Amino acid sequence: MRFPVLLAAALLSLPAAAQTYPAKPVRIIVPFAPGGGSDFIARFTAQRLSGSFGSQVIVENKPGAGGMLGIEAGVRAEPDGYTFTLIASSYTVNPALYPLKYDPVNDITPVVQISQGPMIVVVNPKVPAKTAVELIALAKAKPGTINFASAGQGSITHMACELFAYMAGIKMSHIPYKGTGPALTDTIAGQTDLFCTSTATALPHVKAGRLRAIAVTTANRLPAEPNVPTLAESGVKGYDVPIWHGLIAPKGMPRVAVDKMNAEVNKLLKSKDTAEQLQTDGVSPKGGTPEAFRDQIRKEIDLWKKTVAATGVKAE
Repeated sequence: MRFPVLLAAALLSLPAAAQTYPAKPVRIIVPFAPGGGSDFIARFTAQRLSGSFGSQVIVENKPGAGGMLGIEAGVRAEPDGYTFTLIASSYTVNPALYPLKYDPVNDITPVVQISQGPMIVVVNPKVPAKTAVELIALAKAKPGTINFASAGQGSITHMACELFAYMAGIKMSHIPYKGTGPALTDTIAGQTDLFCTSTATALPHVKAGRLRAIAVTTANRLPAEPNVPTLAESGVKGYDVPIWHGLIAPKGMPRVAVDKMNAEVNKLLKSKDTAEQLQTDGVSPKGGTPEAFRDQIRKEIDLWKKTVAATGVKAE
């Protein structure tokens, strides 16, 4: 009789555990410096969750090594339900370029994807191409003469352009910068021809006429700029590169903590206020199950490994 009694006691304790979690402050590690898009999304999410949890959610910035230092700290944290890590699209690029000290799929517990949105491909107005179709034709006529800026070697802004060039069958010259700011500045000044970046970064300059938008990187058009086609519509069939953020936890995280965080974030993402706030960073609410987020991570890791193998891109 002892086993059924113990089983019944364990089952009865599950709802109680769900009701009492979290019993202390929850930490979200952000593997980037304060002030950027990832930090904004983490702090916005933490603020709302603190209210719904009735317990403080703390953001802790751990920048360094392209985000890998903070991610490693999160992956190696005690899986007690109280440490989560905010990851961005670059999480899936790093395994293709760097020797990691963690397995990006098997050493984590996926929790929830928070946001997703397109990048936008912009050119300096002096570039004699008003569309991506014209840009591809120009690049094929004069291989290597078009140069593109990026926020750094191996960044998502770099890899998105490398994949574009590879899938379009063109050659462009890469000019890496130390961050989005200088890359954007030089593209506006005409020192570089093309830049692939977040819509929040580029659209104010597009509207002011300082840059020309020729395509977005996702499978669907941007609602705010419905006249800008996708790269897939512009002859690069199958091209789909979103930027996103999400929460992961260490391997072995209690399911009650995963389910509670997933449910609360999904609830948060349904509010109009959340959509408006995320739109200021050029993304939209995503949500979904932990399993769907794991599938997204796996798919993109595979994509970037194939891209690096095909293009020969090297880390810095």
